[in-house]
Amino acid sequence: MLIYALTIFASAFLLFLVQPIMAKQILPWFGGSAAVWTTCLMFFQLVLLFGYAYADWTIRFLKPRPQVILHTALLVISLMSLPIIAGTGWKPDGDEDPTWLILGLLTATIGLPYFLLSTTGPLLQAWFARSYPDAKNVYRLFALSNGASLIALIAYPFAVEPWVTTHEQSLGWSIGYALFAALCVTSAVFSLRPSRSTAATPAGGVAAADGPKPRAADYLLWLALSAMGSFMLIAVTNHITHDIASVPFLWILPLTLYLLSFVLCFEGRNWYQRSIFFGPLLVIVGAMAWALHTDGGVMNIKEAIPLFAVGLFVMCMFFHGELAALKPAPRHLTGYYLMISLGGAVGGLLVGFVAPKLFNTYYEFGLGLVFTALLAAYVARRIHIIVPVLALAAAGFTGYHVHNYINMLSNDARVMARNFYGTLRVKDFGDAGSSTGTRRLMHGVIMHGEQFLAPDKRMQPTTYYGPDSGIGRIISVKREASREISVGVVGLGAGTLAVYGRKGDSYRFYEINPQVIDVAMKEFSYLTDTPAKIENLLGDARLTMEREPAQNYDVLAIDAFSSDSIPTHLMTHQAMGVYLKNMKADGVIAFHVTNRFLHLAPVVKRIADEHRLHTVLISDEPDDASDFAKTDWVLVSRSEKALAHARIANVKEPIGEIPGLRLWTDSFNNLFKILK
Repeated sequence: MLIYALTIFASAFLLFLVQPIMAKQILPWFGGSAAVWTTCLMFFQLVLLFGYAYADWTIRFLKPRPQVILHTALLVISLMSLPIIAGTGWKPDGDEDPTWLILGLLTATIGLPYFLLSTTGPLLQAWFARSYPDAKNVYRLFALSNGASLIALIAYPFAVEPWVTTHEQSLGWSIGYALFAALCVTSAVFSLRPSRSTAATPAGGVAAADGPKPRAADYLLWLALSAMGSFMLIAVTNHITHDIASVPFLWILPLTLYLLSFVLCFEGRNWYQRSIFFGPLLVIVGAMAWALHTDGGVMNIKEAIPLFAVGLFVMCMFFHGELAALKPAPRHLTGYYLMISLGGAVGGLLVGFVAPKLFNTYYEFGLGLVFTALLAAYVARRIHIIVPVLALAAAGFTGYHVHNYINMLSNDARVMARNFYGTLRVKDFGDAGSSTGTRRLMHGVIMHGEQFLAPDKRMQPTTYYGPDSGIGRIISVKREASREISVGVVGLGAGTLAVYGRKGDSYRFYEINPQVIDVAMKEFSYLTDTPAKIENLLGDARLTMEREPAQNYDVLAIDAFSSDSIPTHLMTHQAMGVYLKNMKADGVIAFHVTNRFLHLAPVVKRIADEHRLHTVLISDEPDDASDFAKTDWVLVSRSEKALAHARIANVKEPIGEIPGLRLWTDSFNNLFKILK
């Protein structure tokens, strides 16, 4: 039994360790979007489905020896995929569908090894059941598998990411996979030894343990419970990463809780009991629905993360606890696991692929809460009448708040759009005929641009770009020194910085999201009213700058942050080199580092120091009556003189140091170190 346990543990550990490794490896190529993780999850769930289908097919239709020969051959072939380092030919040009590109990249890089890892759990459990037909609880190996996955996920943000570069992670994983392949071949050969029981073995090779054949209704319920677990995992992950950094820790937290529920429910000690979890489930579902729209949808992160994390865990305990209670006899386990993986794939596809094309904002989270309550009512239909009634009441309460949430998002919206990069809304606030009426561009619940509606105020700066902000000051300084200036802006938003343009100036906006360009051109007039020459470039800014000739910018504004999400590839040692290539000798790079949760200024200074550049921090705190927002900008230049102007020097602030802060590179960054 030990060889089976070791192989299953190794496969599950590698199966889930590779997910953050690959996602982080390709994250910089797709603008640091949280949707990269969602797409990766969708891919992994689909391949897991194919792996479980393969296991079910081989056990049903192949005799033991052909099973072993086929699987060994595939393992040997898969070694040719190593090491798992994505080729640079997969970098996007800017006009592709990122979802399909990521799926193709992952298939080419990790497809076959991941497929074979995904077959290991059900296949080896079937082999174990054949070798030890009298074993009491083969499903404990499923708990072991999920436990190994859990260890991998917890280890990544604490023991791997802070210390090991992305390249080293890929090489280390590849070595681990080669060792796993050797273990799996050993297990396969071991499974051909005679059974440890005199019980008859059917043609497919799995012992005919007692137990009725599952009904069609059982298969459908397995599918529904599994699908809802996967659905809510990705929906919650989307919700909590949409307005925070798209980093492995916040990807891994929900997935860790999801796996922990599998471990507890299948471990065999009855951790899940419907009578204990049913009440908290209904309460937490209602609380999460209420939190969606309370305070305008902007809940304090210290309250929101625990609420949604606990809520996801309770829901997953319900889904997976009910799944465990319905598990069939071991002879039917490959079909059972196949339905679980099919449900996982269906849930992943609904959130990762269907929802972005069907909905114009994040409706799926709220709808998932309603369906969870309805599924609870169905499961409890045979208990005392009051239980399903309470579940239906919870579904009604949840539906009411989800309805309010949808109304909050869509009420009076001029534009609502959604794609791979997130959701956009344009809404008017105040009286259009007054001097205070404004039009706002919202990314999720965070404002990304604002313009006055009054014709005489449309070309006034707003929000983060006031004349006393870091970017406003440096542009005014450059305008004093030259009749014409060249400005690059990473992140278009509403195009507000165009208000500073004069005739003869050149403003080039880099924007990865085509919908942002469309909204800025159609709903706001900054880009059309400015006398400056305007150019919009579609695609990831850094990749575009790497490919184009030097632009000789006077000012380059790095302002591509989505809410508080940080595209870390724009704040690395290598990224600074790309920016410097495009700057004049006295040019200034302005990093917008305003953030509720992270100290970003020390990161920029550490990178600048490595390049022997000069830095200043400008923090602007307008009074409450002002139309401007509080901002922090770090200005970086080769020229000390460029930052010595009174408009800069008189307001600069020191940048605090973070002890032990390592240089951020394309292979290494650590957001734990800079948490506020």
